[in-house]
Amino acid sequence: MAGVLRLPVESGDSIAAWRPLIPLNRGTPVASTSMAPILKWPGGKRALAQTIARFVPGKYGTYYEPFCGGAALFLALDPPRAVLGDTNAELIECYQTLAKDPDAVISELAMMRNDARSYFSVRASRPASPAGRAARLIYLCRLSFNGIYRVNKAGEFNVPYGRRDHRSVCEPEHLRAVALRLARADLQCGDFQTTVETVQAGDVVYFDPPYTLAHGSNGFIKYNSQLFAWSDQERLARVAADLADRGAMVLVSNADHRDVRALYPGFVCHVIHRHSVIAATTAARRLVTEVLMIAGEGISKCG
Repeated sequence: MAGVLRLPVESGDSIAAWRPLIPLNRGTPVASTSMAPILKWPGGKRALAQTIARFVPGKYGTYYEPFCGGAALFLALDPPRAVLGDTNAELIECYQTLAKDPDAVISELAMMRNDARSYFSVRASRPASPAGRAARLIYLCRLSFNGIYRVNKAGEFNVPYGRRDHRSVCEPEHLRAVALRLARADLQCGDFQTTVETVQAGDVVYFDPPYTLAHGSNGFIKYNSQLFAWSDQERLARVAADLADRGAMVLVSNADHRDVRALYPGFVCHVIHRHSVIAATTAARRLVTEVLMIAGEGISKCG
């Protein structure tokens, strides 16, 4: 049977407000060094990072996260060695720049203001420097409506101003702390399969591909193909199984759907119940489910 984990209703965006209700395996608790992401990314695991981290063993080789997004699990684990990847070049450049020169990014952010006029001015801007581009992305994600990242078909950020004028634009200490962790990681822009080419036995790999929880059973494949093609889902499952066979511990987050589960016959499936985080108000955040599938040495297979 699949394991079931229920999470309480979230309180804002704070990780500190969350507590796991049921430890599901022998994994070690999250270290006190857990840190919040600097970006709220679509499909990010900010609210689930501490849950997922409990499945990761206390000792492992290199940590891989090919769909890093906000890098919530990376920041929760704080691994000494890591490879982070994503297909979003703007995101990876932001992380690379912050890791290399956090003070330059902080200086750019310090000149920005939290008001509607400034927000739309920054949104329309096209900074020439890497530090300016990194600061722009952090600023927009921090002050946009519901804190989300979204672009139109032309690749232009198009989220309106969130009107949260109480939020500070720049948090230097947080940015410097995240920069120190990113500096220990190999940051790559590219396909997930390329990112994991160097995985060895004893490493940990966490896959968190794009998927939506807002679907009906009949329209799942068509709806999700707009985010991540079904052929890519099949390819991901093959890569994940191969890595597990090679001795790595592999964790995969995905939509709770029978077709997805069928792709992972040798994996333990844990169903996670939580409230959605992408909604205009807390009251509108409905209960959703997703799955965390795990394979690796010592992991028993689900029936």
